[in-house]
Amino acid sequence: MLNVVLYEPEIPANTGNIGRTCVVTGSCLHLVGPLGFSLDDKLLHRAGLGYWRSLDVRTYDGWDAFLQANGLAVDDRRIHYLTKKARRTYAEGAYADGDFLVFGKESSGIPEELLAQAPERCERIPMLPDAATIRDADQWAEPAGQPSDHPILRQDICGNFIDPADYRISALNLSNAAAVVLYEALRQTGFPGM
Repeated sequence: MLNVVLYEPEIPANTGNIGRTCVVTGSCLHLVGPLGFSLDDKLLHRAGLGYWRSLDVRTYDGWDAFLQANGLAVDDRRIHYLTKKARRTYAEGAYADGDFLVFGKESSGIPEELLAQAPERCERIPMLPDAATIRDADQWAEPAGQPSDHPILRQDICGNFIDPADYRISALNLSNAAAVVLYEALRQTGFPGM
């Protein structure tokens, strides 16, 4: 069984969609709080359809509680941090039964302080450059109130930005990203029918 971990998810429909994907793949969903919604939210259950009742879902007050409950360390080899701030792609990852695929909150991803503790566990999904996907990418390029030489635009806390011109704002929807990586992990672990 694979484990999908949502770190402080904010959008109930994304979590519902991911929950549905977990049910049909026999995966467990871990929700690390604080959550941006209630587990009673109508949008969560609408996106999860009737699958939500069949979902193996576990909730935690915070990251430390999640690690402790699952007998993990931040840099455990079973953890895969999915972030756009990584050199290695998810396809280069080696997945095994029982691994944890960690996805960050929709607005800001996984905190950089956490990624910095385990940079070798970070993986990304390749995407086209912003200029090819977003017409107004130049308006996004400089974070509000930060000069263009801000350190995040040169190199992130993990040291993973090789080319600052390659910094990307484009990202997949959380539920799409989770499905892409989960299915690669399932392929590698011999999921029936793959």
